[in-house]
Amino acid sequence: MTTTPERTTDLYPTRGRTEVATPRQDPVVWSTPGTPGPFAADELAAFERNGFAAVERLVAPEEVLTYRAELDRLIADPAVRADDRSIVEPASREIRSVFEVHRMSEVFAGLVRDPRVVGRARQILGSDVYVHQSRINVKPGFGASGFYWHSDFETWHAEDGLPRMRTVSVSIALTDNLDTNGGLMIMPGSHLTFLGCAGETPKDNYKKSLRMQEAGTPSDEALTGFADRHGIKLFTGPAGSATWFDCNCVHGSGDNITPYPRSNVFIVFNSVENTAVEPFAAPVRRPEFIGARDFTPVR
Repeated sequence: MTTTPERTTDLYPTRGRTEVATPRQDPVVWSTPGTPGPFAADELAAFERNGFAAVERLVAPEEVLTYRAELDRLIADPAVRADDRSIVEPASREIRSVFEVHRMSEVFAGLVRDPRVVGRARQILGSDVYVHQSRINVKPGFGASGFYWHSDFETWHAEDGLPRMRTVSVSIALTDNLDTNGGLMIMPGSHLTFLGCAGETPKDNYKKSLRMQEAGTPSDEALTGFADRHGIKLFTGPAGSATWFDCNCVHGSGDNITPYPRSNVFIVFNSVENTAVEPFAAPVRRPEFIGARDFTPVR
């Protein structure tokens, strides 16, 4: 199923002359109270309030070994390195990310279909879901660069055409997440305000933004205000831990200058009732391996 719907009303203007803050127009948890699923009611309430939920040891240690071995296999494969879906570090030329990993690997495709994973996505989004994006992030020690502060929805809305905030991400740690090796940071509650960023989207912006994001990043003043209001939460935990977070959370991660790698698999689920239209603030769509146009539900 690949039909792209017509363009809809833009509820979240961005990439204009100035930054514009818009209150969230959508629910955070779309399912009705009492909908069965892996999350307990109090966990869903915390997700609605904070924009995230951490699940320690979502997958068992022996499963982590399987996924880590598959990650190592992929990044060691010359064909994968040569693929457009692989992004390399600007300085070291080491692989930074491999996109559409659920299509490249049956091992990771199985993880996408795992009820512990897709079940939580359905519970949050209140519908069947499809994979808008998947990737493995490889953050080796001794200098792997971080990801600057941003809202994923700002990019997915502007450049992929997702109309509503009905998208959720999960980051599953394949190595220990320490407080020193470039872990995920989120501003709790930031998902309740959409920050439309200033500046036009360059053509083929994805070629640069996947290595170092510039377009679609908030100003220092806006980030300071968000941090003062919401604070910053750093996520740590053993390999196998997972962090679920709303598409509009302001988040980022620092460089990893320790000897200890930080790698994860990252899956973005979107509601089948929120399929992509044409981009709201970009001249052309991004490639399908970054922003899917196949809306087939995960089964």
